[in-house]
Amino acid sequence: MSAPDLINKTILFVKNKLDNAEGGHDWFHIQRVYKNAMSIAQNEVCTIQIVQLGALLHDIADSKFHDGDETIGPKMARDFLASEGVDEEIITHVVNIIDNISFKGGNTASNFSSVELQIVQDADRLDAIGAIGIARTFNYGGFKNRELYNPSIPPNTKMTKEEYKNNEGPTINHFYEKLLQLKDKMNTETGKQIAQKRHQYMEGFLAQFYAEWDGQL
Repeated sequence: MSAPDLINKTILFVKNKLDNAEGGHDWFHIQRVYKNAMSIAQNEVCTIQIVQLGALLHDIADSKFHDGDETIGPKMARDFLASEGVDEEIITHVVNIIDNISFKGGNTASNFSSVELQIVQDADRLDAIGAIGIARTFNYGGFKNRELYNPSIPPNTKMTKEEYKNNEGPTINHFYEKLLQLKDKMNTETGKQIAQKRHQYMEGFLAQFYAEWDGQL
């Protein structure tokens, strides 16, 4: 199978699997991450097919929608790629990207590293910040019926992986527990530059949010 044919089949597979997914983790999220990854990859020495497959399959079965089970996504991706006759070396690399891309509270060391992982990870993190990041955060908060903000519940920026997975705090807290940390966790120079702009946008949003919360006209 040609590389373009494999990518097209992967797109169709992902679209089908994510039909009716939560709005922040649907096909359009994947599409945005894919576009981000392609842009970043232009400035990196990498295997483009692995970047493409990693971006397309990175959220094929997000654990937070599967009772916290982190094995479903990698297995689903492996089974799909194997069914398409993809080389085992590529499959293993893509599965390692899926296994290691997640933020997981920001305090979990990764046991795998590659330029392709760095690219896809940056692409995914860029979609978690800025205007779209804000929209996704509140969409998910609404999906989980969480409070917008509660001044009596402070953010916890030192959560373990399990605490992060089980956290049910107000949506505003998520900015401090994840989104505002991402700028300093970017891997590539391209990712760092874009993240800086989106970080500033979020800081402006939060300043406006608190001003309105306090009744400042």
